[in-house]
Amino acid sequence: MAASAPSVRERIEALGPWFYEFDLGEYGHTTSVLPPEVVPIHETRLKMVNGLVEEHFGDRMRRIRCIDVGCHEGYYAVAMARKGMREVRGVDVRESNLEKARLVAEILGVRNLMYEQKDCEDLLVDQTGAYELCLFLGLLYHLENPMRCLRNVARVTGELCIIETQVVDEVEGYAEWGGREWTRPYRGVLALIDETGEFNNDIRETGASPMATCPSRNALHFMLRQAGFRRTEIIQPPAGAYEQHQRGKRVVCAAYK
Repeated sequence: MAASAPSVRERIEALGPWFYEFDLGEYGHTTSVLPPEVVPIHETRLKMVNGLVEEHFGDRMRRIRCIDVGCHEGYYAVAMARKGMREVRGVDVRESNLEKARLVAEILGVRNLMYEQKDCEDLLVDQTGAYELCLFLGLLYHLENPMRCLRNVARVTGELCIIETQVVDEVEGYAEWGGREWTRPYRGVLALIDETGEFNNDIRETGASPMATCPSRNALHFMLRQAGFRRTEIIQPPAGAYEQHQRGKRVVCAAYK
């Protein structure tokens, strides 16, 4: 027997507060805890992801498999599943996020979608092989070990990985490398960010530890190539994009195997 509308609404309410705004049809809308002026970040991400996915996969959409690493409440995983992809798998480090994601999928009747609790540091290619599409959105700048995660992400990506991340300003110069006369140029930087306050207060948008590392653009390109991607490209934000994307403080990067 199908659950009654009041009982479903009670489940939605009990799992709150919500980070994403979902249209749940007859069960209403979830309201994001983000300030209204910040909520458009999700719309910009999705618009840019949709554009890349449609351009790259075209009429192959129903044959591809997608993995959404750091899927949170399943906002982007649901969007990919509703495109008719053969299979979408969402992974996240927090079971509390996945509980919401599973409820959304249940309410919306999405069948080609499954979720699994997993840290991206432990992500491996399973017996089913790599996924044609990998989403890695809003996660890189929350990680303590970004290269380990990027190498794992590269292994599970068959064709295209879409990375969205905060970026910091570039730093360039020369480092002594064993002696006064021996130097190496450096281009790009990782900024160390302390998320202790958020982490200890169970803010679910932090990583698996209080220490975060945020790359510059040059560092992002270099790290992705070292991880195993052959080509990387920063995507131009669309008209009306979220203000950070417009100012280049957040970027969407397409990484190709």
